[in-house]
Amino acid sequence: MARLNLKKSRINRVRKLASRIAEDIQKFIEPHSTISVERTVLRLYGVDGMDLQQIPYPNRVVDLWREKGDISMGISRPFAEAALRSGKSALATARLLADGEIGFTGDIARLARADVRRKEMAMAKDAVKALALSAERKRRKIKKTPLPRTPWRYIIVATGNIYDDRTQARAAVHSGADIIAVIRSTVQSLLDYVPYGATTEGFGGTFATQENFKVMRQALDEESEKAGRYIRLVNYSSGLCMAEIAACAAFEDLDILLNDSMYGVLFRNINMKRTFVDQYFSRLICARAGIMINTGEDNYLTTADAMENAHAVTASQLINEAMAKKAGLPEDLLGIGHAFEIDPAIENAFLYELAHAALTRQLFPNSPVKYMPPTKFMSGDIFLSHGLDTMFNLASVATGQGIHLAGILTEAIHNPLMQDRAQALDNINYVFNIARDLGPEIEFKKDGMINKRAAQVLEEAEALLEKISGEGLMKAISQGHFADIKRGPEEGRGLDGVFVKGPGYSNPLMELLDR
Repeated sequence: MARLNLKKSRINRVRKLASRIAEDIQKFIEPHSTISVERTVLRLYGVDGMDLQQIPYPNRVVDLWREKGDISMGISRPFAEAALRSGKSALATARLLADGEIGFTGDIARLARADVRRKEMAMAKDAVKALALSAERKRRKIKKTPLPRTPWRYIIVATGNIYDDRTQARAAVHSGADIIAVIRSTVQSLLDYVPYGATTEGFGGTFATQENFKVMRQALDEESEKAGRYIRLVNYSSGLCMAEIAACAAFEDLDILLNDSMYGVLFRNINMKRTFVDQYFSRLICARAGIMINTGEDNYLTTADAMENAHAVTASQLINEAMAKKAGLPEDLLGIGHAFEIDPAIENAFLYELAHAALTRQLFPNSPVKYMPPTKFMSGDIFLSHGLDTMFNLASVATGQGIHLAGILTEAIHNPLMQDRAQALDNINYVFNIARDLGPEIEFKKDGMINKRAAQVLEEAEALLEKISGEGLMKAISQGHFADIKRGPEEGRGLDGVFVKGPGYSNPLMELLDR
């Protein structure tokens, strides 16, 4: 692909600054845990399902321990003690605790600490093995039905009914889609639990549940066989249950999760302390299970101007990368996000879009960066919208993007129909075919508009990262440096679920994943 004339020293500098920012956040993460992290431990140990009051067992057990014990210890040790006393599986033990047939008090305390530790480690090792097996299953599938060429064509389904989503996903694969994303129901980010079972009602999308993941994964495995190419499945690991959803996704062999270090803070008003701790554990799970993450910088440009705030997108991309690497995610699992969102009324807007796309691609050469279509300037005029998407398709193939989310001509009017998605894929297939090798054939003028714009954005990103590294990411978010949205460290949902780890805290699962 055509390369920009960027200063290597500046690229090295911005990465060092981003790493410094991530290290500062890591100092906050390490001594803290959350109720969602603890519920995730139980899920990975094998606790699933709901009680008669429709409360998920992971929630019930953690809430019981918060009421009767010392949450600063975490849930792993007291649960291991209960499992030893019950002599039953993790799920059966959780049911006994929820039903009050056994408790977290009494003669549990007389169990030998060494026996409890062995039980904890046994459950943790089984959990890590299950995550690794998920990664191995995906590798075997890809070997059998290889991945298509990039940019991978990414289509969204969002009916609210998982069975209707399945039908629409099959149709999209037949039209050429390589990745199917099931958009999550709007409210789910704010739920402090993971719904259970297959669901048929959702507003703006379908609930992320382990059973829904299974339904869609089975369908896409069948479609992969028919199509002769591996079809990836995407869902969301964000909101108040980031790590729990990552665990459910790993069990059902999902390929990609939307997982951003700041999206929930900025756009769902999730407390930043809760988010930082939860996203770290969720990314540890993704790294071991071979799940790619997609970050959400594209969303910044829906609330902030793409020309004025392009540098904040770049700065966030670098911070997200640095934080992901802290959790052990390799570059090939980092789907860094960006978007085609410059006002089309601006003269030479397409050249600026090329500059932004090429900058992201060049900064993250080993990552399957995710390129999002225009949304802010889509119109009720479907022909104009189709034209915008066509230029987006051209920018994507010309700059060698990794993941290409289809822009759909009717999305400014209604939830797209299957035929609308088919039309969008026809457009993508046409542009990708006629311009497949355009990128290697073109060069950017050293002193041209595209190079100058990319260099300007990178320079401004460096200045912003310099500022953030001095004052800290939490303060930077409070000051509205990202997406023109301000959130304070003590604000937002979920703060009451954050706690300081006590001297007796135990989480062997995190210890194993951290290695």
